[in-house]
Amino acid sequence: MLDYLRGVLTREEDRPAPHTLRAMLAAGAGDGNQDFDELLANCALLLVAGHETTTHFIGNAALSLLRHPEAAAELRARPELIPAAVEELLRHDSPVQLMLRRARHDLDLAGREIAAGQAVLLVCGAANRDPAVFADPDRLDFHRPAGRHVAFGYGPHFCLGAALARLEGAVVLAALLTRLPDWRLDGPAPSWQRSLNFRGLNSLQVSFTPSPAPAAST
Repeated sequence: MLDYLRGVLTREEDRPAPHTLRAMLAAGAGDGNQDFDELLANCALLLVAGHETTTHFIGNAALSLLRHPEAAAELRARPELIPAAVEELLRHDSPVQLMLRRARHDLDLAGREIAAGQAVLLVCGAANRDPAVFADPDRLDFHRPAGRHVAFGYGPHFCLGAALARLEGAVVLAALLTRLPDWRLDGPAPSWQRSLNFRGLNSLQVSFTPSPAPAAST
């Protein structure tokens, strides 16, 4: 992937077409603190993070609803709750469990001394189940106060694709709940990827009765 991106970013064109990577290249040229390797890493991050994490979120959310049929029934009856459900499902089973940060300066973190340059591993999956922040954190509750989870990170490193991920999640949840009213778990138990960082499914087998095709318009 890095070889491909390097070719895209360094290719000479008579009439360069505007696109996101070229905009990043132009921005990087004006930023003396960002070198070309950092630019490549950011391009790869946009491609991987914007695809794999959203896929995992949709799978995790579907499984949570299948395991909590009362929650799925509530969303069918009250579709206006879907935006809140997206936030709660992100908190309940976060597609990204770990985030790595490096301290820019010496600091005291809850009584622990962190030296400048030291790596700090943030376990956001655990933070999203913190009972000091979320009452009964293992319960799926679409009526919690919104916006308190850290599934998208926090601060200057907040996920660039958060708005798109939320939109995709809302569209898919609405489609699943309306088009598959009797969906249920079936076959072997769901299987998970072996990963410390990403929490996502390899397979999720369900059964459902297909909805009848809509009548053709005249």
